[in-house]
Amino acid sequence: MRKWVLSGILASEETYLSHLEALLLPMKPLKAAATTSQPVLTIPQIETIFFKVPELYEVHKEFYDGLLPRVQQWSHHQRVGDLFQKQNLKVRSTKDLKDQSAKNSLETLLYKPVDRVTRSTLVLHDLLKHTPSSHPDHPLLQDALRISQNFLSSINEETTPRRQSMTVKKGENRQLLKDSFMVELVEGARKLRHVFLFTDLLLCAKLKKQIGGKSQQYDSKWYIPLSDLTFQNADESEPLHIPQVPDEELDAMKVKISHIKSEIQREKRANKGSKVIERLRKKLSEQESLLLLTSPSMALRVHNRNGKGYTFLMSSDYERAEWKEMIREQQKKCFKSFSLTSMELQMLTNSCVKLQTVHHIPLTINKEGQVFRWNLTVTVSPLLLSDLYCTLEVDSFGYFANKAKTRVYRYTTEPKWNEEFEIDLEGSQTLRLLCYEKSYNKTKQIKEDGDSTDRIIGKGQIPLDPQTLQGKDWQRTLIPMNGIEVKLSMKFTSREFSLKRMPSRKPMGVFGIKISTVTKREHSKVPYIVRQCLEEIERRGMEEVGIYRVSGVATDIQALKAAFDTNNKDVSVMMSEMDVNAIAGTLKLYFRELPEPLFTDDLYPNFAGGIALSDSVAKESCMLNLLLSLPEPNLVTFLFLLDHLKRVADKESINKMSLHNLATVFGPTLLRPAEKDSKIPTNPTQPISMGDSWSLEVMSQVQVLLYFLQLETIPTPDSKRQSILFSTEV
Repeated sequence: MRKWVLSGILASEETYLSHLEALLLPMKPLKAAATTSQPVLTIPQIETIFFKVPELYEVHKEFYDGLLPRVQQWSHHQRVGDLFQKQNLKVRSTKDLKDQSAKNSLETLLYKPVDRVTRSTLVLHDLLKHTPSSHPDHPLLQDALRISQNFLSSINEETTPRRQSMTVKKGENRQLLKDSFMVELVEGARKLRHVFLFTDLLLCAKLKKQIGGKSQQYDSKWYIPLSDLTFQNADESEPLHIPQVPDEELDAMKVKISHIKSEIQREKRANKGSKVIERLRKKLSEQESLLLLTSPSMALRVHNRNGKGYTFLMSSDYERAEWKEMIREQQKKCFKSFSLTSMELQMLTNSCVKLQTVHHIPLTINKEGQVFRWNLTVTVSPLLLSDLYCTLEVDSFGYFANKAKTRVYRYTTEPKWNEEFEIDLEGSQTLRLLCYEKSYNKTKQIKEDGDSTDRIIGKGQIPLDPQTLQGKDWQRTLIPMNGIEVKLSMKFTSREFSLKRMPSRKPMGVFGIKISTVTKREHSKVPYIVRQCLEEIERRGMEEVGIYRVSGVATDIQALKAAFDTNNKDVSVMMSEMDVNAIAGTLKLYFRELPEPLFTDDLYPNFAGGIALSDSVAKESCMLNLLLSLPEPNLVTFLFLLDHLKRVADKESINKMSLHNLATVFGPTLLRPAEKDSKIPTNPTQPISMGDSWSLEVMSQVQVLLYFLQLETIPTPDSKRQSILFSTEV
């Protein structure tokens, strides 16, 4: 493990050295031109721009040259602590010269070396974890960590007040605590805003369009002193109506973003002109801004002292809780109400250009590389508190969605979670974990911001980087939050690998066995497992938020799989005691592991072609004829499932599962063909680029299922459909 950590920093150092070399290339000609009568830059300007770059290059080159042979000749007793100690001492010396550049107000020139120290600090933490205390490196690594932490602390102390504060009357400092791009709901319309939280007020501003190369400017929309701000109004009894954008439109935006990113990569490889790439980047920015504007739907309401309310829309409960916590914490220090003059408000708004910490919308605008699809397996270990549960959120295209939820244990201080979830990742960069205290008293369930609330008692997040965390080994981490610690174990596998259909080696089981074989053995029209799962979900899961979308506990799913495979007579009792999401997960797993998809390998290309037809009459005729061409067990099972999914969608206002959401979940599961060639990577951790035709294929599978879900009636060649679907023989 120590060698893997060091190999990672070697690769990172190599990249960093290449960046420094690129910076050094123009320095010499610029210095030579500075002595001529028409200099491009003056000597002081050059010294400011390239401040300490040559020295930093020498420090990191020496570190790299020293570390490389030690890693290449690795042994358990190999020592590297002296290299880290020496490097951190040298980098710290840049702090001594920092005051010389402070007069230039260019603290950002120090960002790169500070960023390297931050990365080095993280690596030192990892190395210490895997270095025994008896190893000679241990005290050296501890000293190196102390040096880097002290350096970072000193940088933060000096730069934060200068970067994030402005002087107000009576010599007080108004500091910026947090800023972010957010969506404001204004008279039913979504507006993109930049929101700034200062030490004494909340400011909502709009970024003006830049015309003719003018500098960035903000237009103030409103502000509320923190002493006057409240989150809920007692007179506000009517539920908030949030206009929703159809899921189909959101998916279309994602496809456009994927296409543009792929085009940018192709243009870069072809070494085309920068104008073409800039035009594509502009299109990418427009699409991502549109996606940010239309996707959030979770409300955060704030009110001023006169009761006037303002509504922001967010994609994540984590983000909403973060803003509330920061505002409430700062309100403890704010006691006096005040108002700003027009001049003061203008000065404050103008200062936001300099003070802002978020310069781009929080999507993938500066991440034009490949977007990878993965499966993340997460195990959540227990907390020593009762009536708690956790939810897991991951981002996709810049906004977050709840992907999994642990079960709630009552009347115990030792909940035995250790629950394992499989989560689909789509260009995801962050995993968020929120811990809630379950409220069972309905009279205490406050309707705030349009949602019934269990109390959030802790939250935390960790970055997701499959490139560094890939492999067969579990990666374990500890997330501290408000005095609570939750242990996570993570493992990445390629989505392509996880969807590979493999025939079962258990001929008498049901998973991985042809559906015709199972129905013939059971003397039924629809497999018993499908009937049992749908019956249990219809009994108690139709109003479950995110049913079929939220992951079930992987260990529960595997237990149910084993029970069905062995024809366990107690399977119905097991299901009644399990979380409904595990039952939904078992049903999805059954269809995913069929050796041939429900829509069959032979007919799949025809379904994909039929859905692409533009003439609606021809499309309906083609799609229905293809559907009725399915083998009888496949057809009857699909119609049985289809009716159920339509009933789930009927309760969309409660369970948040629209027809499109259900098609997104089940489309690839029911249609994705078995792999008959070498498309599946031999390395299960090899990523599949979202720019490939793979993502378009998934969209086609979703559209096929959505088409049948949206059809009011599906005629059949015989009149026995109703008796087939609802007879006791099914």
